[in-house]
Amino acid sequence: MDVKQTVALVTGGGSGLGKATCEQLAAAGAKVFIFDMNAEAAAATVKDLGEDRAGFAQVNVSDEASVLAGFEALKAKFGKLNICVNCAGIATAGKILDRENKALPLAEFSKTINVNLVGSFNVARVAAELMAANEPMGEAGERGIIINTASVAAFEGQLGQCAYSASKGGIVGMTLPMARDLAKLGIRVNAIAPGIMGTPMLLAMPDNVQESLVANIQFPKRMGLPKEYGDLVVHLASNSYINGEVIRLDGAIRMQPR
Repeated sequence: MDVKQTVALVTGGGSGLGKATCEQLAAAGAKVFIFDMNAEAAAATVKDLGEDRAGFAQVNVSDEASVLAGFEALKAKFGKLNICVNCAGIATAGKILDRENKALPLAEFSKTINVNLVGSFNVARVAAELMAANEPMGEAGERGIIINTASVAAFEGQLGQCAYSASKGGIVGMTLPMARDLAKLGIRVNAIAPGIMGTPMLLAMPDNVQESLVANIQFPKRMGLPKEYGDLVVHLASNSYINGEVIRLDGAIRMQPR
């Protein structure tokens, strides 16, 4: 797929990995539309990219009506969709039993699943419907690509990460069947599983906390750069033979129990 000819949707594009993805896609020549709950952050990203090449809608990815309204705004702005990147998500922690052996409230588990897993599927399914109407592109006859965000926690969940790991494990589990469902339409599906990424939230933590996070990273001995996530998104969009894959972006880290 020639990224220069595409329109990309990035959920959570107002900050962190999502913002970096918007920047790298725009640098590669794509027009970008953002879904984000934080309208102020999304508007700032659009301003940086240029309002002729970017737009946004305030969207709750776990809400069906909100997502459908967001897609209407996207179609009004750009008329089509080729690339969908699901970066929106929440990072939660909570052990099954707390220090007093009280059970984790079910609502906390459900919220994490609804935002991270259901939200990703909610956006992906509507994105696929829009992509299906595209004219095939290039020699491969592609109509689009969907990239979901998993996590190394899907494979090595730490203490207190039952909800988060389950939500990201679900993304890993649906990657191949989603790719198989959409293959006949020329729509690819992949997922990226980031490790410890140097987002503004993590970089604001005390030095000793950052050092402990980096300790298990093999090489390079640092946090991943959000730009590196965005670069991988651009490569996945460009490389037509990568399909149904979950790619770890983690410096060979393998998470310890805590």
